[in-house]
Amino acid sequence: MGREIDGDWIEEAVERYRRIEALQARFDKAIKTVEVTVRSADGLVEVLVTADGTIRDVRIHGTLENRSSEGVGRAVREAVTAAAEAAVWARKKLQAETFGDYRTLQ
Repeated sequence: MGREIDGDWIEEAVERYRRIEALQARFDKAIKTVEVTVRSADGLVEVLVTADGTIRDVRIHGTLENRSSEGVGRAVREAVTAAAEAAVWARKKLQAETFGDYRTLQ
């Protein structure tokens, strides 16, 4: 006894696959272009990061006079840590926006 092939089911599956592929391409592009800017707590260091975690720019605001190397280092660490966290947040937000209609596999 042979198996029946459900053509409608196959067409629907192919269409869903194509839609997911298109969404994945859109997501991959977005995580490289969406940018988030964060600053250290003291406002000295500003970091621009994309959702994929690429640091695009680091800026120092104000003067470094009268600042210790430890203080500058702390400001850099704070800003870079905040940038990494912001990239994760942006990636999750984009993922939810892009794939929100699809249930996760469990």
